[in-house]
Amino acid sequence: MVSRTKSPSTIRTVIALIGWAALIPVPKLLCADSGSAPPSLPPISLSADQVVDNLVRKNQERAQALMHSEGTRVYHLAYRGFPSDRDAEMTVKATYDSPSSKEFKIVSESGSKLILNRVFKKLLESEKEAAQPAIAARTQLNRDNYDFELVGYEPSNAGGQYVLQVNPKSRSKYVYRGKVWVDGVDFAVTRIEVEPTQNPSFWTKKSEIHHEYKKVGAFWLPARNESVSYIRLGGRATLTIEYKDYHVSAVGQPAKN
Repeated sequence: MVSRTKSPSTIRTVIALIGWAALIPVPKLLCADSGSAPPSLPPISLSADQVVDNLVRKNQERAQALMHSEGTRVYHLAYRGFPSDRDAEMTVKATYDSPSSKEFKIVSESGSKLILNRVFKKLLESEKEAAQPAIAARTQLNRDNYDFELVGYEPSNAGGQYVLQVNPKSRSKYVYRGKVWVDGVDFAVTRIEVEPTQNPSFWTKKSEIHHEYKKVGAFWLPARNESVSYIRLGGRATLTIEYKDYHVSAVGQPAKN
């Protein structure tokens, strides 16, 4: 039987280690060029500067076009280690309205009250705060905030992907270093494999962040987030967020799902 001995200070430390993971900003809802046909052959290789130029330009265009989105998220956190194992799950209805408004409605919740109140609800509050222009400007994936290096190209049936190594120009809990995959046709981020630049606590040995995106209509949208933190005391915390049931509308377009 799992021990339920409570240690509030230790649990709060664990929460501090895992709660930041979903706060790492991912690129905004990324609109694809719906009229572009995938090339039959890999495109001419672009330089890192050209890939970044296209990525930044397309992101700006997509941010201006996006008017409204809504969808369902399922948050799940599993902690295994000292002083006790804990699990929790929360389903949330998320709504975005241009230019920076985010609203969340909790649909259901179960499991550890401590995780529900100290992790999930805190994440929702912090995401709304991070969406504000002053903070978002400091965390966007552009040259003001990151250095880029082209490290590979992966052919695919959809036209291939450029692989960029990204390193932030300053340290904060909202930025990361690692690899970013950029679609070679739409120049939208399709995948992220990174780690934070600022360790949230001495008690963290290592943290890993994985983001995946899927194409919904004319948009690339978050599909899944998995963030894993390894604790020096031997524990492991795994936070996953599943995104589904999207409805999105853009300038001059009806809502799509």
